[in-house]
Amino acid sequence: MWPNVGSDVDSRLSCAVVCPPQRSEPSVLQTLYISTVTPFENATSSSIPWHAQSTDALLRELKTGTSGLSHAEAAKRLAQQGPNELEAGPQTSPWSILLRQLQNVLIVVLLIATALSAFLGHTIEAAAITVIVAFAVILGFVQEYRAERAIDALRRMAAPSATALRGGEWMEVPARELVGGDLIALKAGDRVPADARLIQVTNLKTDESALTGESVPVAKQTVALDADLAVADRTNLAYSGSSVTYGRGRALVVATGMSTEFGKIARMLATVELGRTPLQDNLDRVGRSLARAGLGVVAAIVVLGVLRGSAFIEMLVFGVALAVAVVPEALPAVVTISLALGVQRLVKRHALMRRLPAVETLGSTTIICTDKTGTLTKDEMTARKIWVDSELIDVSGTGYDPAGSFVRDGQPFDPSEPLLALLRAGALASDAELVRPAQEPRWTLRGDPTEGALVVAAAKAGLHKPELDARFPREDEIPFTSEAKRMTTLHRAPDGRLACAKGAPEIILSSCRRVASGAAVVPLDDQTRQRILTAAQDMAGQALRVLAVASKPDAEIQSAAQDMTFLGLVGMIDPPRDEVRDALRTCREAGIGVLMITGDHPVTAQAVAREIGLIGNDGGRAVTGPELAEMSDETLEREIESIRVYARVSPVQKLRIVTALQRRGHVVGMTGDGVNDAPALKKADIGVAMGITGTDVTKEAADMSLTDDNFASIVAAVEEGRGVFDNIKKFLGYLLASNIGEIGLVGGTALLGMPLPLTAVQILYVNLATDGLPAIALSVDPPDQDLMRRPPRTKQSSIFTRPLLALMLVAGLWSTAVNMGVFVWALKSGRPVDDAMTLTFVTLVLIQFFKAYNFRSDRHSVMRQPFNNRWLNLAIGWELVLLGLILYLPALHTPFGTFPLSGSDWTLTACASATIVPAVELAKWTIGRVWPEPASVTR
Repeated sequence: MWPNVGSDVDSRLSCAVVCPPQRSEPSVLQTLYISTVTPFENATSSSIPWHAQSTDALLRELKTGTSGLSHAEAAKRLAQQGPNELEAGPQTSPWSILLRQLQNVLIVVLLIATALSAFLGHTIEAAAITVIVAFAVILGFVQEYRAERAIDALRRMAAPSATALRGGEWMEVPARELVGGDLIALKAGDRVPADARLIQVTNLKTDESALTGESVPVAKQTVALDADLAVADRTNLAYSGSSVTYGRGRALVVATGMSTEFGKIARMLATVELGRTPLQDNLDRVGRSLARAGLGVVAAIVVLGVLRGSAFIEMLVFGVALAVAVVPEALPAVVTISLALGVQRLVKRHALMRRLPAVETLGSTTIICTDKTGTLTKDEMTARKIWVDSELIDVSGTGYDPAGSFVRDGQPFDPSEPLLALLRAGALASDAELVRPAQEPRWTLRGDPTEGALVVAAAKAGLHKPELDARFPREDEIPFTSEAKRMTTLHRAPDGRLACAKGAPEIILSSCRRVASGAAVVPLDDQTRQRILTAAQDMAGQALRVLAVASKPDAEIQSAAQDMTFLGLVGMIDPPRDEVRDALRTCREAGIGVLMITGDHPVTAQAVAREIGLIGNDGGRAVTGPELAEMSDETLEREIESIRVYARVSPVQKLRIVTALQRRGHVVGMTGDGVNDAPALKKADIGVAMGITGTDVTKEAADMSLTDDNFASIVAAVEEGRGVFDNIKKFLGYLLASNIGEIGLVGGTALLGMPLPLTAVQILYVNLATDGLPAIALSVDPPDQDLMRRPPRTKQSSIFTRPLLALMLVAGLWSTAVNMGVFVWALKSGRPVDDAMTLTFVTLVLIQFFKAYNFRSDRHSVMRQPFNNRWLNLAIGWELVLLGLILYLPALHTPFGTFPLSGSDWTLTACASATIVPAVELAKWTIGRVWPEPASVTR
């Protein structure tokens, strides 16, 4: 239990100032947050931020006595300030979400088509369209309803209870009842219940990665800091929602509820509106165009028929049938199926989608804004370089896998005695534990990542932590503190006691009088001391986190940190993932820009960016949060194309970056794992959450989660998204080219004053059956090999590109000409009208089948791999069986108006319909030269 602070608060506060205030480059980030404060913040008489005030000034400011707040005062403040919880924003009712699904243009058109079909007695068609519409509406409702739950996830992160000093006694109180001025106690394992100013710490470290993006636990202190520091640099504050990983402390609550940093993020998250995807906009435009076309077809057919003397009702039925053919009823189902199958394929590529339309948005992505830690890097601190015995040694291997070797002058070598001594001492002075659970392929770490790097490095030399602990059992220790910046342990060794220490190079070096040299130990002179400091600076300049290691034989705990022997330096870093370089190269080939946005230190961020090739000879600069804060929106939009790395940025700034990119016309993918990333993820066109390290908040705000937290999986998902859009374009082009052929056939014969070439039932069959399964099969067509060597689409670009429109027109007009030719030939050869209709019907069906293969690509020849879509082969096979039943089953002759074809009839229809293949192939060749595929523009 904590002792009562009433008797020693003044002496404790005066003793807390044991190191000078830490300084950082000036920043104005604090002015960027929305100014929403609780009443006790408004009541403050000082304009000095909490982290810049001394602890005694804070106690006076918040009127907190040495016994904490009285119960009456706490109740009074709670009534004034409100509960310490995030506000529930305005909730969208489920009925409103459902109504929005029915406002889709294509859905409205299909509902009208359903009503007309039912009115005209086509109940089967009406039922089929109803099922399709219901499927699309329900799926959209579920997706949007789940997307509204992000704020609820943020509220669940709040701590359920807290230890507070009330009336001179420490007690457990519900966290929602904390108020400004409460004194609270924190210990390892606690979740911080409110934003609080620390007034006492003992080796206190907190994990703030969810809030600030800091990749390692933050050591806390109590001294006053500069006023103009970023949130991540305010090391005397503990933030609501963060967790205590080490040590203990006491703190004074300075912000609760919506005034905490989490609260400010929740407010931003509530104000960010979900944007529409490019696919949704495209389909709306398609729906409006098809609606107008359908009305035009009905009017034209009815007018022409009546002018020719046909009955109005007869022509209205035929006109509605043809209008229904204009609107591909299967389109919503095929789009949904295509997206759903894309989701299934993405699971195999380590990506989980929350919103189906986001699959297609992936394919439109022009910029990926990615976090560094755990996404570009392994999130596993790794020893890279060791300076020992005046030599610099490289360490191979990455992460917590103990496989690796030591390289000197480019050649592997067996560890020398000085190197073994350094690794042994570093591992002994660490508390981390390397483990691999049963049936698990990966090694994991329990403990501090920095200590884990030392333990893994020792294991690569055959010095395993459990064996070292058994051989050199620990007897005592001087723990690490933010003031001492070192840790010293005392061990029982076979020949006495051994002290081992690790810490900041300048601190460890100041306690050493000797240095290991070969098999001997020699005095540490000033020249060697300076050489060691220079080596440490050189390693730090490479963005390595540098620790020094020392030891002392025959030691006692009282003098263990004095007269030590310097063993060497260890430089470590969170290394890039092996596959990131290839993924970035793929992005460049695909014309996709990549930006690193991290809360980590600028030097570390730039070093990683250079190593993976994100910053190179082709330009691209890095900016920090303070620099970004000084840019106007106009300057940022003008210069944003040249910036590759953003470091030490706040949640507001991440949101600002995404907004600036969108204003430049980019489709933005944003990755993140912390609560600080949630507003930007929700604002981005495609938000990507980390499935392993990500918080529930980010997963709820995002469109997609990665199951392996790997940047390469994002690139794979982009490829899948491009493939989905490509297939949507294929089957949409196929459907509408087929409809152009049908409309051209009917319209052409009507204009020429000829009999109708098809019955209404035949038209509906072609529209529902032969257009359905082949279109669905095209939705799973294998992607083109050059898919990721094309530039991304712009947000304004339509599904119907000029090449696709030209190809649709050529295919539709050729189909019109061929089918009219067969119909005219049949009539002129003396065949009855019913026979001519059947021959035209069969030719139309077969030409649709050939056309499906043509539209597997709007650029490449069908002859490259004509039959590698087995689902299309099966679909065409099944449709041929149905066609055979319609032609040869007597019971179907009357409803469909058909008769059995002879061998010569089959030859005629098959040869006529097959001409579509060379016609469309010639069109592709010509179109490719008129409108060549644009080259990818790399960034």
